[in-house]
Amino acid sequence: MRDYTPETPKDIQRENKDINDAMARLYAPTLDERAANDSWPTITPLSTTLPPVEPFNYDLLPDGLSRWVKDVVTRTQCPPDFVAVTLMCGLACVVAGKTAIHPKQHDNWLVIPNLWGALIGRPSTMKSPALEAGLRPLKRLVAAAKNQYAQEIEDHKIDRVIEKQKTAMREQDIKKALKAKDGVALDALKKEMLDDEGEAPTERRYIVNDPTIEKLGEILNENPAGVLLMRDELSGWLKNLDREDKANDRAFYLECFGGGMDYTYDRIGRGTLHIESTTVSLIGGLQPAKLRPYVWHAINQGAGDDGLLQRLQLAVYPDTDTQWVDVDRIPNPDYDKALFDVFHRLDEIPTPNRDADGRMTGVRFDAEGQSIFRLWRAELEIKVRATDIHPAIESHLIKYRSLMPSLSLIINVVDEGYGKAVTERSARKAVAWCGYLESHAMRIYSGGIAPARDAAERIFKRRAKLPSVFGTKVLQQKGWEGLTEINHIKNALNELIESGYLRCRESPTGGRPTIQYEWNPSIGEKV
Repeated sequence: MRDYTPETPKDIQRENKDINDAMARLYAPTLDERAANDSWPTITPLSTTLPPVEPFNYDLLPDGLSRWVKDVVTRTQCPPDFVAVTLMCGLACVVAGKTAIHPKQHDNWLVIPNLWGALIGRPSTMKSPALEAGLRPLKRLVAAAKNQYAQEIEDHKIDRVIEKQKTAMREQDIKKALKAKDGVALDALKKEMLDDEGEAPTERRYIVNDPTIEKLGEILNENPAGVLLMRDELSGWLKNLDREDKANDRAFYLECFGGGMDYTYDRIGRGTLHIESTTVSLIGGLQPAKLRPYVWHAINQGAGDDGLLQRLQLAVYPDTDTQWVDVDRIPNPDYDKALFDVFHRLDEIPTPNRDADGRMTGVRFDAEGQSIFRLWRAELEIKVRATDIHPAIESHLIKYRSLMPSLSLIINVVDEGYGKAVTERSARKAVAWCGYLESHAMRIYSGGIAPARDAAERIFKRRAKLPSVFGTKVLQQKGWEGLTEINHIKNALNELIESGYLRCRESPTGGRPTIQYEWNPSIGEKV
């Protein structure tokens, strides 16, 4: 006979609740039925409009170069911002290791005109053609240097053959001098050997693409004037620096931004390598989607919040021109010649004098230029000390302290000549550059400073990968960019709720209710 244990009131209550929950799930209306019975709010499109940026002003360029940039832009239909920034980084590569500026009238603060730039845009925005065009004058110097190096190598081979014969003959003379104890003859032979001892020629390098930092150190020692790191897609370079085993590489590049610093490697096996001048300019393209995680880390003090992103001072994110015109014509030869002549003239600048500390002797602003710098600097310092400025924006703008003098010097070297005091006109152009670049920085950081709407759009675009009703844990498990923290997920979902794309409801679980989200059944294919 089966034992019977009377049910307690709590047992009966729990059983009734389980039955009611099961019935509710069995006879629950479908999404379409709920949509018919419930009133959903009108969907308001998600506003992901980018903040406005200043259009590029050709007057920012050094004299005579705007015609060339306009010609390239007309023929390639790419944004002028991309060509101009690439050109300025190319100019920095040629002069950064040969000239410097003291921004203050009496202080010894020294700025090396090193520039880091990035061309930000979708794949269709002609970043690669702009890079190729903007680097043409620099690549012409590269071609000339390769030809010269090839000739020097051939000459060196002949010199080595001659030196080998001279060494054999000199050995006999040394033996005779030793036997005769002729110190005068030995000293003469020693001097002759030192005079004849020649080093192998080195190639003048202007552009590097994917060097190890050890090899880059060797290249910099052979090229103290500096080089330009050029990557068609900077995302590969950035991703490489994200690796834990590349922490030293990342630190080295952070040092290279300032230019002119010395740096010493001490490695077992490789020994010691002392780099006299870490002068590396940088330029490359970036797609907004691949830039976004780096902005997020910089904004939210993540692993990438070390100032690397803020060093991309010449980062531009221009509007996309919806108009297109088919242009097929040869480049203007006069504009080409004028530009190539500028690069050739700058390349001929001699090795600079250095002080007792090994630093370059810099130029200064003239009286009018100094006044412009002081006024601009005062406004900048007030701006970065504001209590409501975001730390990432503050970190970006404080690097304008060196950016403005750098741009002033580069423009002045082109317009006025090497070693000349930086004029008011050059200083005003640099101030205009900073205002223009600041507007682009605001656009770049906007998605990270107000990330909820950006994250909401990413959830919406990937809604096919979500069930019709879901919770926050489902989203967190997806591991989507910017959607791994619960508070970020909830903020993004709230944006979707406010815009009418979602609504939330409580689902009974027998304990604390679970918040579930369901899509508005009237959603179309577009945001």
